[in-house]
Amino acid sequence: MSGRIPLLGPGEDFPPTDRALRDPNGLLAAGGELSPARLLDAYRRGIFPWYEAPQPVLWWSPDPRTVLFPAELHISRSLRKRLRQDRFALAVDTRFNQVMRACAEPRRDSLGTWIGKDMLRAYTALHYRGVAHSVEVLGPGDTLLGGLYGIALGKVFFGESMFSRCTDASKVAMVGLVAILRRGGFHFIDCQVGNPHLHSLGARELDRLDFEARLAQNINSETDPGIWSLPGTCGGLA
Repeated sequence: MSGRIPLLGPGEDFPPTDRALRDPNGLLAAGGELSPARLLDAYRRGIFPWYEAPQPVLWWSPDPRTVLFPAELHISRSLRKRLRQDRFALAVDTRFNQVMRACAEPRRDSLGTWIGKDMLRAYTALHYRGVAHSVEVLGPGDTLLGGLYGIALGKVFFGESMFSRCTDASKVAMVGLVAILRRGGFHFIDCQVGNPHLHSLGARELDRLDFEARLAQNINSETDPGIWSLPGTCGGLA
């Protein structure tokens, strides 16, 4: 690390995000409780947890920030064809815990193992409050083939993780999520840190000041809880 970060005590406030380190990019603070209240406070400021046991909770605010505007979702020709084939069933908020556990499974790129028991407990509590949501992609026999989960506050969706057990399943989940967010008039999806998978779907970077300004404009907007549903099949999403 190229600098020092504060160690937060219980209930201690986050430092300003402009104090986040440049290396590693966005590391802002460590410690503090991983409670639903703390998580909601963090997301409202554009801060998110990302750590791996036995580390303390690490809080991040990277610059630049990767976002996906619903109107800019890119559906490739091959993905559109897969949607029209209508081989997947879709569901919303029916298997939240299973989606999180699937996202936590080790992967070839080593991502996913950072979702530990404390994270499962905290985000499941937010799900029961109607704040955390999942989109599930199902195959024959209602087998869970892919999905994603995240936090919805105001007109912003904070994407946490996605997984795929067959080709394009996580992308189908993203198409389903965007259909919901367009219906609800959401401004953007916070993708946190970019990667080729997200960029292929149309995600792009904003500098931290731009991101935080847009966040402040949209985080307190009212959202209709009735938007969280999808048709049972994906053919109509193509």
